[in-house]
Amino acid sequence: MTSSLFQAARRILSTRRWLCLSLLLVTRLKAQQGVLDLTTLANYAAQPVPTYINVNKDNTSAGNAITNTGATLGRVLFYDKRLSRNDTVSCSSCHQQSAAFGDNATASTGVNGTTGRHSMRLINARFATESRFFWDERATTLEAQTTQPIQDHVEMGFSGASGDPAFAALVTKLSAIEEYRVLFALMYGDAMITETRVQNALAQFVRSIQSFDSRYDQGRAQVAGDNVNFPNFSASENAGKQLFLTPPGGGGAGCAGCHRAPEFDIDPNSRNNGVTSKIGGGTDLTNVRSPSLRDLERPGGTLNGGLMHDGSFNSLLSVINHYAAIPGDNANLDNRLRRPGGNVQVLNLTTQQRSDLVAFLRTLTGTAVYTDPKWSSPFNASGALDLIIISSSAISFQPNGNGTATLRCKAAPGLSYQLQSSPSPAATGSWTNVTTVTADANGVLLHTLNVSGGSSFFRFTYTPPAS
Repeated sequence: MTSSLFQAARRILSTRRWLCLSLLLVTRLKAQQGVLDLTTLANYAAQPVPTYINVNKDNTSAGNAITNTGATLGRVLFYDKRLSRNDTVSCSSCHQQSAAFGDNATASTGVNGTTGRHSMRLINARFATESRFFWDERATTLEAQTTQPIQDHVEMGFSGASGDPAFAALVTKLSAIEEYRVLFALMYGDAMITETRVQNALAQFVRSIQSFDSRYDQGRAQVAGDNVNFPNFSASENAGKQLFLTPPGGGGAGCAGCHRAPEFDIDPNSRNNGVTSKIGGGTDLTNVRSPSLRDLERPGGTLNGGLMHDGSFNSLLSVINHYAAIPGDNANLDNRLRRPGGNVQVLNLTTQQRSDLVAFLRTLTGTAVYTDPKWSSPFNASGALDLIIISSSAISFQPNGNGTATLRCKAAPGLSYQLQSSPSPAATGSWTNVTTVTADANGVLLHTLNVSGGSSFFRFTYTPPAS
């Protein structure tokens, strides 16, 4: 609560003349699918980040820092299948929370077939020097990346080619969906939907997905640096960590040369890693990016989908074996995978060393990211929103000095909202409908009510029409 709001609330309570809005005092309610409670926005913008994480490794675009409101809108967009041409595919179809926001399938299913590359995990996408996205880095920012799958003929079908409608048709489609008019009005101050606004909201949500509660993080927080043995690690895990960090010339595997601890992001100068195959056959030398190595596996030890851009590696050991003996040279091979004289890398790793590296990589798996409701679907089982509860930041409460007070809220023009009251702000089941208020042509909800009859709490809600 801001200082001015606190002082206003104190004056109201001290005179006992005015009612307190539940929107100012509401307690956090248990997350429910289908109910989007904007009075208790999840913490996206100020999540704790370990002190050992490099603050300069942050690819947030200028002017689009994470906000609680923007990421909330992005969450709705991320999980909404209506962003695809035929209402069957959402961003979350290919980037599933249960798989560290990757896909268990080698190729993801879109509206017109399957993808040509394996879906990249989105864990800690923000914490990287690399600002380009996709395996081939064709998107210059995460914002640009977010709508390219929507505009892909195979993936979500608003390509504007091959008989597909263009992205402008999606804007028209979303603008006709009342709950999006409500949400965009709350997030941006007006109900206008544009590609830039969609991009910004989606990028904020994706950048908010972070994982810093792994065994690695627990150990790293107790020591001065990565080169020190972690007290919570086994001997094998500590040995694997040293192999990961140490260059080949020093007897290590040199993994950190491209995958840099403690973020485990990819060095932006990295080139092809020796995997040249394509899903469905053929050769592809354009793949030079990698997601963070965090959460390669989920807590139970199962891989979060196949590894590499073609999903062809089905175990961590197969990855270690690949780098231990690069199978062949190519024109785009990273020079760090070559040796003096031009030969490709061959590491003399023992069976135990390979096992140690696998043990270390498994310490990078967190837990909360797989279950935290702020990254889960807001929709009900039918893929719809049942109720939107309006954010306190969108509403003002103005005592008029005559036993009445005026509520004012920026909303979507022409849509009707329900004003509700309750004797307690904490119980969702106790809210009673007071009246229906329709936003005027300027998108303003305005209602004056009698506040001389005792204590009550008020809120605005919006119920989307049944589809």
